[in-house]
Amino acid sequence: MTDPDRQIWDGMLSHLRRAYPTLCRQWFEELEPVLVEGGALNLRAQSNLHRDYLRKQCAEPFNDAARTSTGRLLAVRFLGPDDPAPRSGPRPGAAALSPPIGPATPPARANGVLEHKPTPEPHPFPGSSASPPAVHTASRIEVAEPRAAGYRRDDTLVINPDCSFDQFVVGQSNRLAHAAAVAVAGNPGRAYNPFFVHGGVGLGKTHLLQAIAIKVQEDNPGVSLCYLSCESFVTQFIEAVRSGEMSDFRHRFRDVGALIIDDIHFLANGDRTQEEFFHTFNTLYQMNKQIVLSSDAPPEEIPDLEDRLVSRFKWGLVAKIDAPDYETRCAILKTKARLRGIDLADDVASLIAARVNTNIRELEGAIGKLQIHSAVEGKPIDAALAAAALGDLGPRVSSEPTIQSIIQTVTDFFRVRLVDLQSERRHRSVAQPRQVCMYLIRQHTRHSLEEIGGYFGNRDHTTVMHAVRAVDARRQDDPTFDDVMKSLEERIRPGRA
Repeated sequence: MTDPDRQIWDGMLSHLRRAYPTLCRQWFEELEPVLVEGGALNLRAQSNLHRDYLRKQCAEPFNDAARTSTGRLLAVRFLGPDDPAPRSGPRPGAAALSPPIGPATPPARANGVLEHKPTPEPHPFPGSSASPPAVHTASRIEVAEPRAAGYRRDDTLVINPDCSFDQFVVGQSNRLAHAAAVAVAGNPGRAYNPFFVHGGVGLGKTHLLQAIAIKVQEDNPGVSLCYLSCESFVTQFIEAVRSGEMSDFRHRFRDVGALIIDDIHFLANGDRTQEEFFHTFNTLYQMNKQIVLSSDAPPEEIPDLEDRLVSRFKWGLVAKIDAPDYETRCAILKTKARLRGIDLADDVASLIAARVNTNIRELEGAIGKLQIHSAVEGKPIDAALAAAALGDLGPRVSSEPTIQSIIQTVTDFFRVRLVDLQSERRHRSVAQPRQVCMYLIRQHTRHSLEEIGGYFGNRDHTTVMHAVRAVDARRQDDPTFDDVMKSLEERIRPGRA
């Protein structure tokens, strides 16, 4: 590394903090500028995990920072700890940069908010051991990143370095799930297999799955681990059937040390897909390979899931994650803020935790909103700024029930199960509470007709419209039914003891 390289990186880091405050992480400071070569600045990450995350999630913002801070066509190449820095030959001490391109184009804005568009990871240059050249265009440089050995196009999800066990805040709502995840990661294939974690949206299921993946890879660097969404598994299965490549598909998912699938409930409504996953599950289980699954619902409540899969999903351990309590939300806020390099005061954390009581993603969104307000107004993050920035969150969070709370209220009242409401059953004992659920969700939340229909077994939006009309008409004609509906509406009101 030379002084000019360091100066370029310092300028880029300053630009990233100004233009992309919600993207920046404290560990960005640990990135090491290695060399400017071939129109690209090489940045060495502290691990291959960090390198892969930067390549897939941060390429465009870093390239923008390089162009803006230097005023030249300079791109960024991310390296792992052991990746060699590409060299095309000796160079003088000064960085070899492309000619100036004039004023740098600022990031696009939409309604006054910075708009960051992700850039697909560049393709490698096969058949060459030399570093791939930078591709110059009129407005940008794209640098092809070298692939790691054994790379396969299997649409695996990006693992966030922030989602480690060290950064997971343990509370009463997730204690069992966390303890089980730690045990699974420490002894894969033997502690709890499969490990099935379920809970509402944004409660930390994905964090636990990624923490398991990170720990397994740290302890077993040579293990072949596959982490993907259920939607990706289904899509790849359909493509394999269509192209006649089922042998490759099976090799991809059965010859692994661990299989981690997020949102496994999307496996429902696909007989051939469930059949294929059933055999994949059996193969991995018999070889003591770890299987980790997450879902919005426990196995027995996933609609149209075959009984044999329900049974197998419950062979190991099924753990539920609930919404975090107030104290846990405060701790989560301070942890998430620290990862962004923010020392969040206790009164600010308490204010946010009191106003945002839904899920962890909402908490992260509140921190991001504070960062943007702080950057725009040039003020430190304190209680006054938080109150002004988050003032609009209070009424929304406190006045609108969630889908889960409405369904829980209706199923308790009518004594039916969620799996029945999401099934194809049309018996009155099921159809009526299903219509009541749809009506209440439509009237008391902001979810669209399509979203509501999708939650109840992927029903069409016209089905939801019919349910709303039917319930509304019956309320007008049947006073007793109207009293029932008023009672249910009172029960779903947030804040009701």
